[in-house]
Amino acid sequence: MKKLFASLITALVMISGAHAAGGALTLDKFPKERLTNVAALQNGAKLFVNYCLNCHSAAFMRYNRLKDIGLTDEQIKQNLLFATEKVGDTMVVSLNPKDAKEWFGATPPDLTLVARSRASHSGTGADYLYTYMRTFYRDDTRPTGWNNLVFPNVGMPHVLWELQGQREVKYVEKTDPHDATKKIHTFDGYTQLTPGTMSTQEYDSSIADLVAYLTWMAEPQAQSRVRIGVGVILFLLGFFFIAWRLNAAFWKDVK
Repeated sequence: MKKLFASLITALVMISGAHAAGGALTLDKFPKERLTNVAALQNGAKLFVNYCLNCHSAAFMRYNRLKDIGLTDEQIKQNLLFATEKVGDTMVVSLNPKDAKEWFGATPPDLTLVARSRASHSGTGADYLYTYMRTFYRDDTRPTGWNNLVFPNVGMPHVLWELQGQREVKYVEKTDPHDATKKIHTFDGYTQLTPGTMSTQEYDSSIADLVAYLTWMAEPQAQSRVRIGVGVILFLLGFFFIAWRLNAAFWKDVK
């Protein structure tokens, strides 16, 4: 039994060491204040419909739910309703799954819950998406011509490249900290090949809006749940104080 326990501990240590040696990319922190910014959520919804909804569906979200972020039925119809005719319909796409698998190697996943499904020990799902959408780079060895630092050899092309521009990654050769006789290639930023229609700051801001919308879509009632939770805790604290003082009053004459 002791040997089995020791073997398990050794295996876990080796896995952890291998993960650390791999130099996994550190996720950037998503600006959480965007989640309560109505203008950011509305801009994120626009980006989602215009750039993501061409291939990815959000089959568990209805268009009329966008009224929760301040949009009217008329605004939804005029600006966001491209894949269907009714505001009450779900966000589905007309892309044939067989064609998608042939073109991309796999059917593009539904994005309704992507912000929750991508959470890990490295960060929240929003952190993952915020970093992922900002780390595409040109790679002519890939079928799509694009690659990604967060998701190596990803099948998805960089659909926002016109906004960000085209970039390639730079690597520098450094000594392996675990073996001085070996050299490793370390990421050292990007080289801008062609400019985008947005500056780096504008693009990062737009991606933050898009991720804010994806996070909201994954759990539209998250902010309401937090507010209700705070209210319940305050009520319980108040009730506890009253009960404590009543208990003291009832038992004050008992020796």
